[in-house]
Amino acid sequence: MTTKAAYIVSPYRSAVAKAFRGGFRAKRPDDLCADIIRGVLERTPQFDPSEIEDVILGCAMPEAEQGMNIARFTVLLAGLPEAVSGVTVNRFCSSGLQTIAMAADRIMAGQADCIMAGGTESMSLIPMMGHKVVGSRTMNDLHPAAYLGMGMTAENVSIDYKVSRADQDLFALESHQKAVKAIESGLFKQEIIPVKATSRLPKADGKVDVKEFVVDTDEGPRADTTIEALAKLRPAFLQAGGSVTAGNSSQMSDGAAMCLVCSEDFVKRHKLQPMARFAGFSVAGVPPQIMGIGPIAAIPKACKLAGISAEKIERIELNEAFAAQALAVVRNLKLDPSKINPTGGAIALGHPLGATGAKLTATLLHGMRRDKQKWGLVSMCIGTGMGAAGIFELI
Repeated sequence: MTTKAAYIVSPYRSAVAKAFRGGFRAKRPDDLCADIIRGVLERTPQFDPSEIEDVILGCAMPEAEQGMNIARFTVLLAGLPEAVSGVTVNRFCSSGLQTIAMAADRIMAGQADCIMAGGTESMSLIPMMGHKVVGSRTMNDLHPAAYLGMGMTAENVSIDYKVSRADQDLFALESHQKAVKAIESGLFKQEIIPVKATSRLPKADGKVDVKEFVVDTDEGPRADTTIEALAKLRPAFLQAGGSVTAGNSSQMSDGAAMCLVCSEDFVKRHKLQPMARFAGFSVAGVPPQIMGIGPIAAIPKACKLAGISAEKIERIELNEAFAAQALAVVRNLKLDPSKINPTGGAIALGHPLGATGAKLTATLLHGMRRDKQKWGLVSMCIGTGMGAAGIFELI
């Protein structure tokens, strides 16, 4: 069977808000994602939305407000026809990229013509690891590192790969500087869909102060961050000799991102303008206690599947779960630092878990189009010891 091409159409995202105190702190993740779905369709040449054959939605903590197959609820909230189905996918931090890959697989196999894919996450409403961590006595005996806190895995990486505290802080500073510059230059405006939000605060007279506002700018980047301020922060996970701090780790965030994945026939029939061809995807497992090195295993596999060398990749969105692991990946694979996160990464811009892969895809493709680049890569480490990587060819 001949493999067909899968094209990425209309990749957009919300701004990324700070968890607990940001603009989306009271916004349900299904409502947020529904807003993004409507925004994607509004920005795409009109076609009958009933032609969307499935909505694949990534979510890293699919319980409570994110439970009950949040994908199907989001489809209905977005006003899509009832005939449009939805399925929720969880591969932790790579969930949003995984959904795009799954949609592309179906398109390339000739089993579908148009699928919407992406991710959503509210870290304000659902805590890291969820409300009740799933435990197993057998796992505790055989693979206790699978339950190791992410910060501790970053400490392990910093030790094993000899990433100093000074280097981590410098990497974090540069992430903020690049992100602030990108926002000030308006580079994210084309990829962000403004979203309405509401706050309700009690007043002294017993009434509730209701305010409506629009979230259209990433909330995490700090223009006032300095290397001196970062150096003063205490280790957050390993007090004795630790190097991983709140300042050189990704921020907890809320956000959503979606795109259409379409066949060539669908694109031509509806006169759509795809941004990229989906060229390859890979996942790989690594020891859970150093989960941050996952991209070291996944990126070469994805390059091989795409039929290109890593040197040909011109732009890389590497999720900055921690500066320690991001630097370990860059150094081990001998990646060009100038290609990495040119508009900042998760240390500054935030990491809304299940939405991150789709969010990075939107940032990557809009950036590649702006800078006239051909090959791009999205990659991230994944909790419990995995890595993922997706390669895109700009049209």
